[in-house]
Amino acid sequence: MNDRIRRGMWIKNNGTETVTVSLSSRELQLGPGEEKLITPEEVRDSSMRTALQERSIAIVRPATEDEEEALQERLDDPDT
Repeated sequence: MNDRIRRGMWIKNNGTETVTVSLSSRELQLGPGEEKLITPEEVRDSSMRTALQERSIAIVRPATEDEEEALQERLDDPDT
């Protein structure tokens, strides 16, 4: 059994064109060179894994706990 704590990740579009990834939780659009924070669940999403394997998106670094909390608050609040 795997009990390790999963972390969110900062991802980046390394290409020269906008990339769209349709996740089960939301749709991400990243312009060229743009970075975005994704949740641990989104890291494991099959669409994200496909984009990572195609190398249209790259992982920059793991998110800190504070960054993950701030992202989750934004995702939980539909008015933002």
